[in-house]
Amino acid sequence: MQLRRARNVADLRLIARRRLPRPIFDYVEGGADDEVSLGRNVNAFARYELVPDVLNDVSSIRTDTTIFGQPSRWPLILSPTGLTRMFHGDAELAVARAAARHGLIYSLSTMGTTRIEELAEASAGPKVFQIYVFKDRGLTAEFIARCKEAGFHGLILTVDTPVAGNRERDRASGLSLPPRLTPRSLLNFALHPFWSIPALTGAKFDLANVSHRVDALASGSMSLFDYIAGQFDRSVGWRDVEWLARELNGPLAIKGIMTPEDAKRSMDSGATGVMVSNHGGRQLDGAPAPVDQIAAVRDAVGDGSDVICDGGIRRGSDVVKALALGATACSIGRPYLYGLAAGGEAGVDRVLALLGEEFERSLALAGVNDIARLARRFVRKAQSE
Repeated sequence: MQLRRARNVADLRLIARRRLPRPIFDYVEGGADDEVSLGRNVNAFARYELVPDVLNDVSSIRTDTTIFGQPSRWPLILSPTGLTRMFHGDAELAVARAAARHGLIYSLSTMGTTRIEELAEASAGPKVFQIYVFKDRGLTAEFIARCKEAGFHGLILTVDTPVAGNRERDRASGLSLPPRLTPRSLLNFALHPFWSIPALTGAKFDLANVSHRVDALASGSMSLFDYIAGQFDRSVGWRDVEWLARELNGPLAIKGIMTPEDAKRSMDSGATGVMVSNHGGRQLDGAPAPVDQIAAVRDAVGDGSDVICDGGIRRGSDVVKALALGATACSIGRPYLYGLAAGGEAGVDRVLALLGEEFERSLALAGVNDIARLARRFVRKAQSE
């Protein structure tokens, strides 16, 4: 199937599945343990019904908003995803350029394979940087300084990874950083030469923003689980959020928040927003779907803070539902990675175009001509049949 014939995110996922070796596709596709939360994130949206108004003028629809203090053409953020070079050689640069063309915010991950400064030079669009707190706390301070110098517009602190989730697909495939040939994966890589040859012979796979201080891969490949255990700091607490907010003195979202209480404490600690997220079902299996937590989190933090629904978005109508429940915006990870794997920068373009069209069409059909009008009366839990 060609990109132009892809009708939705699901079609692009099928193209990506054909183009990627099984261990690489399983890395982006998989979740933790029994993958209960992974499935719940997507399925939860089907439990909400959109309740439309009729006979409203929808000849023109206002979709623009402000997130992280930056204008956005519509309420979508491209989430931080690590190891992006595994899916296409143009990696984060392709995603950031596509996001900028669509007027959307791109988030670069600490675990990304492109340097902060290189991405800033390649894309003039709005961008934020996602950080983990490493055992080397000086690295966190360095991130803040580099992001300010490079013109990034805010930070995302991910707080739901004190240890790596039990991602059994990756354990079964023996996935390592960087990806390497093993007796177990040799045949699968050989059957996907258009991925394997560039990936295994091209530019060095590198965690570009940390390797100058924490080059854990210098001595060879290692599992993601071992990397997280060796580098991430389990002792991170609310005082670290307060310190980070003071150092940054700018837009700061805490990613991995799931309760109203933690959302409120995030604001009290100096954050300007939260990303309601269970890490795409890749950490604590059995956690609630983010969309189910949005209304309570919004009630807890009030109207002045960004509340971003992170996880499970596969249709533009999903974004409408989340906004009606109280979200400022939604964020996507897997959908744009499917596009990247399917066709590089053009594939990301296709994903964003399809979701944007679905979003505006859903607003029109719901009788909403301005996203500021979205309210809880437009959505309800589906009635049992």
